[in-house]
Amino acid sequence: MLELLLLALALAMDCFTVSVVCGVITGKFKAGLMMRLAFLFGFFQALMPLVGWLLTSRFSTYLEAVDHWIAFGLLAVIGIEMIADSFKKEEDKTIEPYGLKSQILLAVATSIDALAIGISFACTGYNELSQLWTPLALIGGASFVMSLIGFGLGVRFGDIVTRKVKPEILGGLILIGIGIKILIEHLG
Repeated sequence: MLELLLLALALAMDCFTVSVVCGVITGKFKAGLMMRLAFLFGFFQALMPLVGWLLTSRFSTYLEAVDHWIAFGLLAVIGIEMIADSFKKEEDKTIEPYGLKSQILLAVATSIDALAIGISFACTGYNELSQLWTPLALIGGASFVMSLIGFGLGVRFGDIVTRKVKPEILGGLILIGIGIKILIEHLG
């Protein structure tokens, strides 16, 4: 159980980081936005291991070969768009934490590495779907809670950050950094 909790917290770190950035960008506590973002992060973090587990029998070698490239590509594209958006007028921006489309893209991008966890579940004795409920609940729950905490910290300390750098540039660089981290971990 401790191992599963640590795994859940490790997977939640990307959600936490991106939620901090979203909190910095919004600059205000917006309960609906915070809850939706946290729900989407938790949902996709729990869904991806399930998808990885389900696909393992047929496509595991293909997924393992490219999952890190997909995560890197999505995070890099979103990060570059965020940086480019920082130079646009407010109404012309394409990536903003308020939009459902942006939130889903962020949730999917930060959870792709969880596909590999689902593959590892299938390879380490999780043979029945019923065995996955506890790990998936822990992963989703940890991501939900860490996203709420991250968003709150971003809002609380965002003024300090925005005085020194545009939050969209910081967010874009962080997303690109997360993508590079995922790529290095899988290639190394």
